[in-house]
Amino acid sequence: MFSAESITIGAILVYALAEWIHMRRVKNIAFLAFGQSGRPVPWAQVAPIIRIVSIGLLVWGMVSLYLIDPKIHKGNELPDSKMKHLVLVLDVSPSMGLADAGPQKNETRRKRAAEIMESFFKRVVVDQYKISLIAVYNGAKPVVVDSKDLEVVRYILEELPMYFAFKPGKTKLLSGLEEAASLAKGWNPKSTTIIMITDGDTVPATGMPRFPASIDNLLIVGVGDSRAGKFIDGHQSRQDSSTLRSIAVRLNGIYHDGNKNHLSSTTIADITSAEIEDQLSELGIREYALLAIGVGSTAYTLLPILLFYFGTFWRPGVKNPAQMSAQTTKMIEES
Repeated sequence: MFSAESITIGAILVYALAEWIHMRRVKNIAFLAFGQSGRPVPWAQVAPIIRIVSIGLLVWGMVSLYLIDPKIHKGNELPDSKMKHLVLVLDVSPSMGLADAGPQKNETRRKRAAEIMESFFKRVVVDQYKISLIAVYNGAKPVVVDSKDLEVVRYILEELPMYFAFKPGKTKLLSGLEEAASLAKGWNPKSTTIIMITDGDTVPATGMPRFPASIDNLLIVGVGDSRAGKFIDGHQSRQDSSTLRSIAVRLNGIYHDGNKNHLSSTTIADITSAEIEDQLSELGIREYALLAIGVGSTAYTLLPILLFYFGTFWRPGVKNPAQMSAQTTKMIEES
């Protein structure tokens, strides 16, 4: 089985021989084609080399595409080694069932959290993420780890009553961030985005977790009325926006009050922007073959046109037919 390189070398040698024969023929009529100098303009003298290189690129590109395995594109897929991670830290405490969220303040906080995440999913390339979900009440429990099934995540956000998995007690919100940090410890650097949705009720002021290098962005979304609140478990429960904002600042994250407004496009762009990589390092044989075909075919197609118009300054014949007619008439009269 011949390789693309060996076939290309053979094609170049054959075409170079054809060019040599062509140059010998052109040399015999050089003065007719190029005038008294017998040569084209300087750039046109490299036309044979351009044709040989173009043919080499075309042959190598087409043979390479024929020999490699076909690549099927399914969309915005990424290899598993380069998939990004999204960790949702969801507050499932009983206070999330209070109905004081949304623009009309008639939705439960949990329903509002599901609406915010649904809006987020519709505006990002979800296929590039592995999604994990951590439930937080008086502790933290991973519910889903590295899932690609968005419907499972949607069901958990909207339907699953996860607070039954915990013993009643005070909300330990920071334990969810600690669990997220532990979960992301072995992942690639700057590959993880954490989104925590909570009403911020009974958040401690100390015990900030230390994030590993894999965590790139943190977004804390508050739900629930931050002014009036609702009465539950012997206290007035409302969104503690000042504490949530303080947590976001101390962990180099972003705080968003999601009680009335969904996440802005700017916020989503900030937390989902991937580090720009050198795209050339991602090119494979297939991409180089397509590039070679494009360059080779373009050069080979445009070269005859350029040679016709700009290959020589020699323009045989009379430019002005009227002047020629007058000269002919004068010659006849003199004779």
